Amino acid sequence: MDIVLVRDLRFKTIIGIWDWERQLPQIVNIDLEMGWDMSAAVASEDLEDALDYKAVSKRVEDFVKEQEFRLVEKAADAVANMVMEEFSVPWIRVSFQKPHAVTRSKSVGVIVERGSHG
Repeated sequence: MDIVLVRDLRFKTIIGIWDWERQLPQIVNIDLEMGWDMSAAVASEDLEDALDYKAVSKRVEDFVKEQEFRLVEKAADAVANMVMEEFSVPWIRVSFQKPHAVTRSKSVGVIVERGSHG
């Protein structure tokens, strides 16, 4: 199986459990690795046969902003399930991070993997 990547998708959203986090948007950083059979797209060079990573990225951003998750664990799991369902992706790895959430760290977060490699 081939892999389509989206690296370092960054945007501000409401996320967190503390009262101040529910008021102040924070930056999140998301990486996606999505299993995809690229053979049809390679043959046709037609976007209709490819996994449209721009559309996936936009949908992930909109989805996360709409949900206002409390935990990164829930956010990563929900993103993985949504992408698999809406874009017919059979396998996905999602890295969901909150930069600077812990003092003296660049970032903290989780990685979830869902589906099968085929």
